[in-house]
Amino acid sequence: MTRGGGRGPSDRRVSGENLFYTLFNKSLWGKSMIEEIAANLYRIEIPLPKNPLKAINSYVIKDTERNLIIDTGWNQEVCMQAMQAGLKEIGVDIGKTDFFITHLHADHFGLVSNLITDNSKIYFNRPDADRFKSGFRLEEFLNFARLNGYPENELQKALQSHPGLKFRPSADLTFHILKEGDTISIRDYAFKCIETPGHTWGHMCLYEPGKKIFVSGDHILNDITPNIQLWSDEWNPLKEYLASLDKVYELDIKLVLPGHRGIFRDCRKRIQELKQHHQDRLDEIVSILGKAKMNAFRVASKMTWDIVSDSWDLFPVSQKWFATGEAIAHLKYLKGKGIIRSEMQKQKIVFSLNRNHAIR
Repeated sequence: MTRGGGRGPSDRRVSGENLFYTLFNKSLWGKSMIEEIAANLYRIEIPLPKNPLKAINSYVIKDTERNLIIDTGWNQEVCMQAMQAGLKEIGVDIGKTDFFITHLHADHFGLVSNLITDNSKIYFNRPDADRFKSGFRLEEFLNFARLNGYPENELQKALQSHPGLKFRPSADLTFHILKEGDTISIRDYAFKCIETPGHTWGHMCLYEPGKKIFVSGDHILNDITPNIQLWSDEWNPLKEYLASLDKVYELDIKLVLPGHRGIFRDCRKRIQELKQHHQDRLDEIVSILGKAKMNAFRVASKMTWDIVSDSWDLFPVSQKWFATGEAIAHLKYLKGKGIIRSEMQKQKIVFSLNRNHAIR
């Protein structure tokens, strides 16, 4: 995920869920911050130690019959402690609670395996559920990274530090699958499911049309941009993401409840900013390829990122992973538009401009 803000000669803007590596204040670990947003609707801030995001927003809707928790945090003891403390303060019985998961990533999904009881339902989308059931396709990711120029000596380190591997659910799970237009009714809320692929294959948001509340997961964040990355050649995530932004733009939204950072109100303005951010990214990549043909890893090394570093070589490998994945997603989009082309050279995919096309 990318922070907002300007660029400077020494700035390198990196997106990803493990970027801007800073230590979270240890005095807050295991504690939670609670906010009542509306009647019977709460936000519990679950800490993500040693992660630039610092925390995830878990939303709780309290009812006399069944409660609902939206997203959970990592499968990590500090997250469990914060969740338990928050639920206790709100007065929620976990034995009378169901779960809605916006998408597959471990910071939203990992802890659910430790929270469910025998009568819990986990509401989830089909594409991400299928990918969870199929397991982590490690060799596929490694091979695709190699094709895109990722150095062999950094690959294993990048994956070993990946939070999706370290903090994912600890057990197999049974899902109650939801699709576009389905409704979750609880207390005074009737949330409509909105499919918003891009950040993941099946990312799903919730929209309460009567109250004009939008639970955005990682589809729309306020002061950072969701990381759109690609580690297989099976789809075009940036194309999907931009279409999902256009879809949400049409909704009448007064309050956005994002997966990270603060709640905000002007959803349409933020969507316009996010679309401009990606256009800037595309323009930058075209400019880079205008100088020479190169693989995705090298393209990423020449892009500007919101992290101060003397050189690309000094980036931690986990940060390079997310940055390279984002570069690949943008290259895939440009190729789909006919703006660039690719070819194989020495067992690597190399990209170059298709001179007959303009970027816009």
